[in-house]
Amino acid sequence: MKSDLFASENMAQPAAVPGMVLQNPKSIKYVVNGEMHARQGSMIAFRGNLQFERKGQGIGGMLKRAVTGEGLALMAVRGQGEAWFAHEANNCFIVEIEPGDELTVNGRNVLCFDATLSYEIKTVKGAGIGGGGLFNSVFSGSGKLAVICEGTPIVIPVTAQQPVCVDTDAVVGWSAHLDTSLNRSQSIGSMVRGGSGEAVQLKLQGEGFVIVRPSELVAEKAGS
Repeated sequence: MKSDLFASENMAQPAAVPGMVLQNPKSIKYVVNGEMHARQGSMIAFRGNLQFERKGQGIGGMLKRAVTGEGLALMAVRGQGEAWFAHEANNCFIVEIEPGDELTVNGRNVLCFDATLSYEIKTVKGAGIGGGGLFNSVFSGSGKLAVICEGTPIVIPVTAQQPVCVDTDAVVGWSAHLDTSLNRSQSIGSMVRGGSGEAVQLKLQGEGFVIVRPSELVAEKAGS
């Protein structure tokens, strides 16, 4: 049988070393030898002796359900084998986190990660109910994290001289040590008259970066 479908870039290659790699821009291949964590429902294929535990597991050995403010539940994947992960054909990116690093990621942008990473759900400082009651996932330690994004992300440097304001529906993540607060870009009078729909943003200050996607949440997806 012949077809462009069978081009080498589309074929799954034999497992090399444990851990994650990009299978293609839309999916992650993870060679499991022990345990890893992934977004529930994100596994699209696997082979080998793997078990999927639908109860999210907090890092540190205690079993608990790990749920973000967006309702993202995690699953533990254990055993030996290969698994492929994806979510709605979003673009996938692998972030290698080293000791001393801390990355804050919106729960909806987490795909999978090494069990060696520490994971904690925190309320975004300065962003209370008026900012959507933001809860983000803070990753630290040593290991790899797969992040997903609709479209091609934009990474914007943040400096003490140039803080950055981002739409809370578009933000993917940022350097965890940045200071956060709410920024109001419209006057009360403008809001009463209807405004632009961009009344309040998340303001990031300090030294680091912020990642945003080139779109806002679609209402149907936000509620799903």
